[in-house]
Amino acid sequence: MRIVVTGGAGYIGAHVVLALRRDGHDVAVIDDLSTGTPDRLTDDTPLFVCSVLDTERVAENLRAHGCELVVHVAAKKAVEQSVAEPLMYYRENVIGMHSVLSAMAQAGVGKILFSSSAAVYGAPTGDLVDEQAVTAPASPYGWTKLMCEQMIRDVAAATALDWVALRYFNVAGAADPALADRGENNLIPRVFRAICSGVPPQIFGDEYPTRDGTCIRDYIHVADVADAHAAAVRGMSSGAPSAIYNIGTGSGTSVLEVMHTARRITGRDFDWDVRPPRAGDSPAVVADAAKIRAGLGWQSRHDLDDIVGSAWQSWSSRSEIPVAR
Repeated sequence: MRIVVTGGAGYIGAHVVLALRRDGHDVAVIDDLSTGTPDRLTDDTPLFVCSVLDTERVAENLRAHGCELVVHVAAKKAVEQSVAEPLMYYRENVIGMHSVLSAMAQAGVGKILFSSSAAVYGAPTGDLVDEQAVTAPASPYGWTKLMCEQMIRDVAAATALDWVALRYFNVAGAADPALADRGENNLIPRVFRAICSGVPPQIFGDEYPTRDGTCIRDYIHVADVADAHAAAVRGMSSGAPSAIYNIGTGSGTSVLEVMHTARRITGRDFDWDVRPPRAGDSPAVVADAAKIRAGLGWQSRHDLDDIVGSAWQSWSSRSEIPVAR
């Protein structure tokens, strides 16, 4: 299938491109390179440099590639930043989705696989969150993802649009050092950046109603996330119905447990600095991923050691990082 991945030069997007190419698809990328970098892509991967907000250029690029399916990964994704800059998030994520759907209509593309987020659930109750849980986002970021899902549903109800939305939980790790997470906001890269600079990493809040007072999240290896996209595309190719799926492991890990794992994996005996809780953070969010396992045959394969170990291997292989001890 001829596929275009928006945001395909970013951390998650590049892993998705790799998984889809391994499945034999002809994949091109649209990316504005605001956070993505071309060196995450192979030389033979077509790269169209433009913003998803530029509807006409997106449509032109979809037509140029003969696109049959769009994988829409491009988005702003930092919860705390979305609280501080909500208008930017609504522009980039919600108006961006409107632009992509409009470009698809212009180019005659009838399938979309959307990268959504567990942030749509807000602060859920219960041990595991399934796709039927109440959606009550706790941040503008979460609201943008839920609005995008609704936009897709509404377009599909009025047209023949075929769609799948994948609600990621906490993505981390790396399949290859060249594809590593270089972001400023995700927990594991923040820990590595701090300890390599000789300063204590920060924990935001230690009085949540959890087993050790810190937030609990479902950390999912980025290679598993990419494989979930490949499974979804296979399902869409074979006529599987439109659906929303959680992408997680079903196992929750606290921030303190991540710290202890990072100590063990890196061999660095570091302490941490407890800071006030961040706006928009929920105490615990852990996936029930039974639906995608039953519907598409996908399940996660990597554990926390794999995630932290692969992330550290990628991080420590970068020659420009500081190495204070």
